Amino acid sequence: MQTFTPQNWHDYELLDCGNFEKLERFGSVILRRPEPQALWDKVWDEIEWKKLTDITFRQNGSHNGEWINPKKKPTKWHLQYQNPSFNLKFNLSLTSFKHVGIFPEQAANWDYIYDNLKPIKDAKFLNLFAYTGGASIAAKAAGADVTHVDSVKQVISWSKENMEASKLDNIRWVVEDAMKYVKREVKRGKTYHGIILDPPAYGIGANGERWQLEDNINELLKDIALLLDTEEHFLILNVYSLGLSALLVQNLVQQSFKQTVNLENGELYLQAKSGVQLPLGILARYHFKK
Repeated sequence: MQTFTPQNWHDYELLDCGNFEKLERFGSVILRRPEPQALWDKVWDEIEWKKLTDITFRQNGSHNGEWINPKKKPTKWHLQYQNPSFNLKFNLSLTSFKHVGIFPEQAANWDYIYDNLKPIKDAKFLNLFAYTGGASIAAKAAGADVTHVDSVKQVISWSKENMEASKLDNIRWVVEDAMKYVKREVKRGKTYHGIILDPPAYGIGANGERWQLEDNINELLKDIALLLDTEEHFLILNVYSLGLSALLVQNLVQQSFKQTVNLENGELYLQAKSGVQLPLGILARYHFKK
């Protein structure tokens, strides 16, 4: 098993985590949010956390809450991601679901996407369960033809704003259930040089379709295998679910994709300034070239 963490963040920093919380710096704003993976004690004491915190998320229910902002910090702001080869810009906003529009650990995949697409002429890239589009704009920065699929119209709009902020254009936006879209692309005979999917544990599609990771992921991967270019391609599967293991994800990928000789598989994490490492998902990816 391997571990993966971003190497090029300057505007983002995980400061500390523990006792089911995390303290993060997004540009000049420091947020305190719940984190179900942080089962251990905080490294820094409560006095330090209170001194550093600008805005705190207070959970009111299982899926929502409110932001406490006593310092009157801006509730919308920008964040830059600066890889030596490309720059991305994100529009951040405080949502009632504790998210701000970016998963910083995914920067490890943005670098991989750019590096693997850049050398391919007329590269085609598909982003499934695409959220606010970090992977999509990294692929577009590499010059690829990009299709971005998500079932939530609001996050498609957010993704478009991130594309424009990054001074990019011409991403294809699709508001649809990922499984339905993939099956239709298979029927059309479409192929892609790169595909990333970051499916939730559960969700509702654009037309009320129900997604359950354990029930649907095997079928989806088998269909995706039919969309990959036979000369060169890469696949990235990222899952964030407390009930899954790296070995389980490895088995899924190796069963569906027969050319995974260079499979990388393990945990995606963020390194905190305090010294602790925060696991934030299971990652499997490989690159095939004839």
